[in-house]
Amino acid sequence: MPKVSADERLQRLLALIPWVASRDGPRVDDVCARFGCTQAELVAELELLFLCGLHPYTPDVLIDVDIADGRVWIRYAEYFERPLRLTPAEGLALLAAGRTVLAGSGADEGGPLDRGLHKLAAAMGVDAGEAVEIELGAVADDLLRTLRAAIGASRQVEIDYYSFGRDERASRVIDPYAVFSAGGQWYVSGWCHRADDERLFRVDRIATAALLDSGFDPPARPPELASYRPGADDPRVTLDLEASARWVAEQYPVETVAELESGGLRVTLVASQAAWLERLLLRLGPRASVVGGDAGVTSSAARRLLARYQG
Repeated sequence: MPKVSADERLQRLLALIPWVASRDGPRVDDVCARFGCTQAELVAELELLFLCGLHPYTPDVLIDVDIADGRVWIRYAEYFERPLRLTPAEGLALLAAGRTVLAGSGADEGGPLDRGLHKLAAAMGVDAGEAVEIELGAVADDLLRTLRAAIGASRQVEIDYYSFGRDERASRVIDPYAVFSAGGQWYVSGWCHRADDERLFRVDRIATAALLDSGFDPPARPPELASYRPGADDPRVTLDLEASARWVAEQYPVETVAELESGGLRVTLVASQAAWLERLLLRLGPRASVVGGDAGVTSSAARRLLARYQG
């Protein structure tokens, strides 16, 4: 039997949860037959649900799962009973995600998720089955064609690239490994000869790309397609955030999060580039305080920010 990928497991679990939860203890054999898994695989999937919840991970925000006498029960956390207030953008995103789950194998068409999506669509004034067009960041078609042609032919590319973290533009020669989308943007991963290391580039920050005659040997293992990969030696910075700045923990890749008595958060994040940290601190203003981390990075950022305010 072919190995099931992580994406396929997640899609199966998302379809399985509402189907089981809407029934009063279906038989384990019936669940396995519907979703194409063994009993051992089902138990392993359901054990993940015990880890799903919200801070502070008390029983009222955790999903409950019971398996006994060959039957299984899934009970939603009390959190799910609270009414949601969604913006139009959030509602459309939820509708698109729900339709994706229903398209998976074993999903219950006409079940509670399907009915809930139709109610949401009616409230938004859209057709629940209508196709949703998703537009990624604006990138010229010829730029993507050049990068994909270079990947297919294992040829190097010279790019004129703006680095947001350093706030500088430079010419780079890269060995492009893969082009992919993440978070609504196009990225190209590859080896940067200027940095002499693997790098990730946002395609919309590439002004020009020229296909070179020189080739390269593709890596033996496919590259990890992630929009951000912090280095082990990158400096870390710890911030105390006021309650109004809690969004930082949701919108930025943080390594640790701790609740403060004031209602705010203490977060530790990777400051791969000083200019990036400066922009974040400038955006936060008095709602954030630097309480720890690499002294060189934080002091440099503080001096540049102070110079901007004084200027």
